[in-house]
Amino acid sequence: MQQHFSLAECDVMGFDLDHTLCRYHLPQSARLIYYSFAHYLVTEKGYDENLLTLAPDSLDFCCKGLVLDIEEGNFLKLAEDGTVLRASHGTKSMTSEEVLETYGRREWKHFDTVSGMVSRSAKYYLYDNYFDLPGALLCARIVDSLDQHDHQKKYDFWKDMVAAIQHNYKISAFKEDSGMYFPEVKRHPDKYLQRCPESVKKWLKQLKSAGKILLLITSSHSDYCRLVCEYIIGNDFEEYFDIVITNALKPGFFSHTPNQRPFRTLENDEEQEALLSLDKPGWYSQGNAIQLYELLKKMTGKLDPKVVYFGDSMHSDIFPAHHYSNWETVFILEELLGDKVMVPAETESEPLEKKGKYEEDQPEAPYFVSKQWGSFFVDKLPGLENAEETLVHTWSCKCTSTYSTIAIPSLEAIADLPLDYRFTRFSSNSSATAGYYPSPPRALLPNEESVTMK
Repeated sequence: MQQHFSLAECDVMGFDLDHTLCRYHLPQSARLIYYSFAHYLVTEKGYDENLLTLAPDSLDFCCKGLVLDIEEGNFLKLAEDGTVLRASHGTKSMTSEEVLETYGRREWKHFDTVSGMVSRSAKYYLYDNYFDLPGALLCARIVDSLDQHDHQKKYDFWKDMVAAIQHNYKISAFKEDSGMYFPEVKRHPDKYLQRCPESVKKWLKQLKSAGKILLLITSSHSDYCRLVCEYIIGNDFEEYFDIVITNALKPGFFSHTPNQRPFRTLENDEEQEALLSLDKPGWYSQGNAIQLYELLKKMTGKLDPKVVYFGDSMHSDIFPAHHYSNWETVFILEELLGDKVMVPAETESEPLEKKGKYEEDQPEAPYFVSKQWGSFFVDKLPGLENAEETLVHTWSCKCTSTYSTIAIPSLEAIADLPLDYRFTRFSSNSSATAGYYPSPPRALLPNEESVTMK
């Protein structure tokens, strides 16, 4: 595989919507999501009312890449080989000794299935995107609450948590104004959504005028997609895309066959009958990557058009697009903002106009770097007090370099680059930091280890 990657070589650009094209005001949206789940559990399922009070700094618990061991009530941060690096029981961090006593220095028992990106099972749940993350804090607080009252050994709150998620995010919730999430975003989009930067809108237009086919593929339903796109891009947002696919139900969009997941047309945001094939560009619901690719062949006149897909969820976007569809993938990883390294001006190898814009005044975010969980990218192996510390890559970091072509903090970071800019791609024979743009996370740079690890 060649060492470099360029958007100029791609025929088709696919984009996820939430936390990719649309950036959210994270502290505000995290609180809203937390309360929308908690309110349901307290009012409908009789959980402790204390769950409705949220201490200002409690969202620090939320960290991408955590795995909830459901029956044990434990949250785990895993190394690339499945060793447990840090753990908490409920919200309470376990000491290194407790981690070693509970899990030993060996692969966590479910790691072989979780590392195949199966994020949902009766045994565990993987937190990898900002729509899910506030639920991690809520689950941890539920464990605290149950311990206080019942001293449970095995936990069975998960079915109620699933019901809370479904109640707030179900397809009809937007239309019916049910749950807390959609009614609130409808009323105050400015509080939760960030408008698309002009540089990104201009870049999308440049891609189109360079002959690229643009796709929007989102698991959000069409009515919410329209609200978000009109707010962040404008009423003409449909002109930016050749094909819009909503309710895509990723990762199933990539892994299912046409008869398992046919495309459907929409009328007034209601899904219509299933289509036998996809014949022309337009706005569709559900669907599958196989029939989409057949249409892309027709549209490009090529036998194997090259597709790149931009997304923020390893489980729903990056892994399945890479694994099932063999697409190039660009991972939107906001954690790079909380862990970036400053390049001294004199060492910059390129003239400024060649570089993508990289804003320094990023808004405060609740959990780019969690104090409780540490770096998304590296951590030290739990050991005894006086033992020499061993730094290892996290499982999240390993997935990033294995399944994404490159990783960037936002679309804005590359919007001002020339279309033929050559990115160094992740590959097994290049350095661990190769695929990060505009700069690798500080934690992965050898001379910074002592600084980043507390």
